[in-house]
Amino acid sequence: MRGKPARTTIADDSADRPRDLVDRQFAAAAPNRLWVADLTYVRSWSGFVYIAFVTDVFSRRIEGWQASRSLKTDLALDALEQAIWSRQRDGADLDGLIHHSFCGVQYLSIRYTERLAADGVVNSVGSRGDSYDNALAETINGLYKTELVRNKGPSRGLEDLELATLEWVDWFNHHRLFEDLGRIPPAEFEADHYRQQPCGQQPESLTNTSA
Repeated sequence: MRGKPARTTIADDSADRPRDLVDRQFAAAAPNRLWVADLTYVRSWSGFVYIAFVTDVFSRRIEGWQASRSLKTDLALDALEQAIWSRQRDGADLDGLIHHSFCGVQYLSIRYTERLAADGVVNSVGSRGDSYDNALAETINGLYKTELVRNKGPSRGLEDLELATLEWVDWFNHHRLFEDLGRIPPAEFEADHYRQQPCGQQPESLTNTSA
């Protein structure tokens, strides 16, 4: 029997909603121009586990993720914090970056929107309320469930799924081949992009290498 699906991103019709700055055009000319964020869920032996992802549209690289038994704002916020930390660690300037999501309460919360604003990140929210408004994030969720969850079967609980997701994200970023990236992984696609830029426009992680 199919169980009743869990709701993840519940629309907050009472909150002021940012404009849709993407209009279903999921393309970017460089890293840190457009991120997409979304939530999904997995059934484990001990109940539902919810997972949040933040993905860079340019390379399909997953920059932040978090798993939790709760759908509270901390789930999405922790994934965002990881993405921001990862990029700023490499010396990236996130000012002007567009962050696109569904109109779920987690993404419209005061804490979440203030965290975006603190680094100059511009919030964008899908206006039509269906999966096409955040199609790339939906694709990442689908790949996650197909390549990890359904392939390996149900996890015992949160801890098992966290470890499995950590390993999957690392494989996804560094080894998974994408046709639209030229059959190379996201991390390699970004590295190739930066190698073609002047030294002053490259992240510190690529320019501050030892001889």
